[in-house]
Amino acid sequence: MNFNELYSFPDPEQSDAQGLLFIGGDLSPQRILQAYRQGIFPWYEPGTPILWWSPNPRLILIPNEFKASRSLLKSLKKPFSFTIDTAFRQVIVECATGAGRLDNTWITQEMIEAYTYLHTMGYAHSFEIWYENELVGGLYGLSLGHAFFGESMFHKMTDASKIAFYCLCKTMAEWSFDFIDCQIPTKHLQSLGAKIIHRKEFLHMLGQSLEHPTKQGLWNTTNNI
Repeated sequence: MNFNELYSFPDPEQSDAQGLLFIGGDLSPQRILQAYRQGIFPWYEPGTPILWWSPNPRLILIPNEFKASRSLLKSLKKPFSFTIDTAFRQVIVECATGAGRLDNTWITQEMIEAYTYLHTMGYAHSFEIWYENELVGGLYGLSLGHAFFGESMFHKMTDASKIAFYCLCKTMAEWSFDFIDCQIPTKHLQSLGAKIIHRKEFLHMLGQSLEHPTKQGLWNTTNNI
């Protein structure tokens, strides 16, 4: 049995009406990376089998189409700074355990360990927002080819997660990334410029993005905003 047979998933078009495609498997780095290459991601609750999803429609954001509200533009004038890949585990833990999430999170301990390992492999990345040397917001996700797959955000100050998303979009635009996968449509992300597309279009765009080499490794950088 070759690699593709060992970690392959069904055709995403076989998912049910909610987008559920496959149940079971594990969170090995090989399986997770293969899932994302096929437009699939894990999303499940503690105590349940691992569920793999490929929803239709899909939400994406083209990096240079980010829309900043007046309130966000005002927040951007404050003395925030941002870093990349300097506090990955802290970011994912905050996303899992932040206000209102401790008993209602899909970021299980198993997920934390799996994505932290992918970070050490240079595939998972975090964007951190700091205020007076305190981590006040951030996001994390996976990168393959010229696509970034956003996973979760958190904030401890007003607009801090939006600022992290702004920094992500700005960086992805500078690096000529094609799109940011936002997975499931939400009004919040749509207000920031994300748009809904059909899964077939998403998979076509993903295939084109994967033709580019992956920017693997740590993306360490520090900047004032």
